[in-house]
Amino acid sequence: MGAMQNTAVVQPNRRKSLKQWLRSMRGQQILVTLVFLFVPLLLLVTFTYLPFFKMVQFSFFSMRYIGRRTFVGLQNYIDVFTRDDIFHALTLSLYYMAGSVIQMALALLFATLLSFKTKGSKFFRGALYFPCLICGISVGFIFKFFFTHGFVLDTLLSWVGFNVETLPYWLRDESINNIVLVAYSLWKYMGQNIVMFIGAIASVDPTLYEAAEIDGANAWHRFKDIILPSISTIVVLNLIISVSGALSAFEMPYVVTGGGFNTSTYFVIMDKIAHTDQKVGLASAMAVVLLALIMIVTWVQKGVERWLNNRADRPVKVKK
Repeated sequence: MGAMQNTAVVQPNRRKSLKQWLRSMRGQQILVTLVFLFVPLLLLVTFTYLPFFKMVQFSFFSMRYIGRRTFVGLQNYIDVFTRDDIFHALTLSLYYMAGSVIQMALALLFATLLSFKTKGSKFFRGALYFPCLICGISVGFIFKFFFTHGFVLDTLLSWVGFNVETLPYWLRDESINNIVLVAYSLWKYMGQNIVMFIGAIASVDPTLYEAAEIDGANAWHRFKDIILPSISTIVVLNLIISVSGALSAFEMPYVVTGGGFNTSTYFVIMDKIAHTDQKVGLASAMAVVLLALIMIVTWVQKGVERWLNNRADRPVKVKK
């Protein structure tokens, strides 16, 4: 028999046309992904990155919204730290930062208590979160009348024996008005922190509590060695949000006092400089400085988070 030779027919490797590729499953997956990514990326670039880079550019100019621009270099940044009103507004942020720390501590306390079997816990959860649901402007007007001299608070105090004439002007007295505004901020936003902490505490493995109880750990050590390390990420996240909000506080002093009586925060001053004085370059420099401060605070708080995580990795020593 003669040897039969099998000849393999090699088909040429034809490349798919664009139309064929678009009809294929792979092409449609990539096309749909690009379409769904394009719109959010376009919005992000248009309304976030482009305005940010323009703001940084404006911060080196002396300019109004309409008119000629004059390049001034770093003068606007120098003015941020040398103008008395701006620098005082920066120092005033320390009130709100201290308030945010107190707010976090109280939120942790209430969240820990309400996470376990406590009588009336559902009612207190709703009551503490309710202020977050109210419009901040409306609450500002309510507090404005509440603290106005001779109105609600003074009337309540007069019922328990205080003389209205000797009570301070809560919103005009510069020694206490910023403390009053910080207290209002604490009441308004603490519920949000409580809800987030309760959710984080609910995710902690309950067997850890059982093991700690068997080992004789008291409530403080269960909180310090189990709850706090387990929710450290949420704690740091809330702290970053609270401190960032403290640096950019606006609605409380703007609505309640109009920024008067030495209550103008950094944002209130920036709003006045940008829209009333129309010093766009200086206002842009203030915004860049604020962003830098928030980034520094975030970096410090991330260091605190790493420290808490390192503590969580250590062996627990239970004190009986």
